Amino acid sequence: MSVQQDQPSSAKAQVAVIGLGSMGFGMASSLRRAGFDVAGCDVDRSAVERFATEGGRGAESPAQAAEGADIVVSVVVNAAQTEAVLFGPGGVAQAMPEGAVFVSSATMDPEAARRLAARLEESGRHYLDAPISGGARRAAEGALTILASGSPAAFAKARPALDAMASTLYELGDAPGQGAAFKMINQLLAGVHIAAACEAIAFAARQGLDIAKVYEVITASAGNSWMFENRVPHVLDGDYTPHSAVDIFVKDLGIIQDMARAAKFPVPVSAAALQMFLMTSAAGMGRDDDASVARLYAQVTGTKLPGGEG
Repeated sequence: MSVQQDQPSSAKAQVAVIGLGSMGFGMASSLRRAGFDVAGCDVDRSAVERFATEGGRGAESPAQAAEGADIVVSVVVNAAQTEAVLFGPGGVAQAMPEGAVFVSSATMDPEAARRLAARLEESGRHYLDAPISGGARRAAEGALTILASGSPAAFAKARPALDAMASTLYELGDAPGQGAAFKMINQLLAGVHIAAACEAIAFAARQGLDIAKVYEVITASAGNSWMFENRVPHVLDGDYTPHSAVDIFVKDLGIIQDMARAAKFPVPVSAAALQMFLMTSAAGMGRDDDASVARLYAQVTGTKLPGGEG
């Protein structure tokens, strides 16, 4: 594990960030503050324009962003989008200089990470499997946790950028796929904890309890979890602006089911959580904050929550 440094060893080195969503924008901003020359690209042109307004360089395509960049950081949703960034039209694989490193932050099946890494590394570029955790606020602060695996050469090339984006970097092995596997264990727990927190707070409301007081009591008691403490305030405020969307956990818990089925390993608790996220998405809340699982409970039981649910 390494800890963030104040400045990268290669100040003004060129970095490309592909994906300027809530996480990627913060990561790109952290890199720029640390002294890197950062080019950003996103399918949403307004995000690119905003990044350019704040001092970054906008790019029309992943390939344009990656030209001359020793480090390319990809902050997209899944393996399919990562493959498109690498090898699709306007992709970065051939635009990156030989010897450059591709840092993949998407959550994906470990087998997909291994497949993409093997294909890229055949071309003389490095691949670092580096999923992230911490949320948009910590991304903007340069304080993410990064769960990384890859060759020593990939780590060496990427390290200045990693130190600018993360307060905690776990080095989890020399083969891509290990970082992805660790992230999926985190996502199993995160999804289960969110579903349980939403069930508990909606059930408390159904009991006629003051749910603000429930939050105060539980966060000081053994039943607390990081997700309860972080997500229940969204319910208390009746604010479901998507910090992390329901459909993210539809995707991630779905990957866990696929991995478990392939391994013939039972995961009934995460399977139940997946069904709650699926139902919430099917009810029209897939792009809303993942605390919307509480809204689903409210809707199907006629329970009143702040913001008018139930």
